[in-house]
Amino acid sequence: MLTIGDRFPDYKLKGVVSDDLKTAFQTFEPATHKGKWRVVFFYPKDFTFVCPTEIVGYAKLAREFADRDAVVLGASTDSEFVHLAWRKHEADLKGLAIPLLADTSKKLSTELGILMGDDRVSMRATFIVDPTGVIRHVTVNDGKVGRNPEEALRVLDALQSDELCPCNWKKGEATIKV
Repeated sequence: MLTIGDRFPDYKLKGVVSDDLKTAFQTFEPATHKGKWRVVFFYPKDFTFVCPTEIVGYAKLAREFADRDAVVLGASTDSEFVHLAWRKHEADLKGLAIPLLADTSKKLSTELGILMGDDRVSMRATFIVDPTGVIRHVTVNDGKVGRNPEEALRVLDALQSDELCPCNWKKGEATIKV
């Protein structure tokens, strides 16, 4: 699995950005968000139970991530059409404020080293990528355990502070001075 200090792989993926079939699909690649931090979280499958809770959690914080010059991108190995159907079916995902990317070739998930099981679906992995394309943070949860998007925001704040940050540090608190 790629880790801190590695370059996040190049990609060109279809993503779903709205619930309207006419405007739903957009292509995403690193240049789409040039100069921005990226928080890319992978989840196993659409139409499951833990995944929508995480997606909604990240979407609720989308404005706070944007205020920090970061974009949030959800991704799985499902197709963009399945993503759209899920957005339309799941009440909590309607009007979602973040794109869901379709890694249908599984190329990006393979390059990241996060495919699991016989179904070869993505692990519940999160990557925080700096504006130069370098991975600065990675977490992977067991498939049964949802992530905490607020923790991803806290880690982003700490990375952007470029300071030594103690345990449970939050933006605005004192950093460690050596």
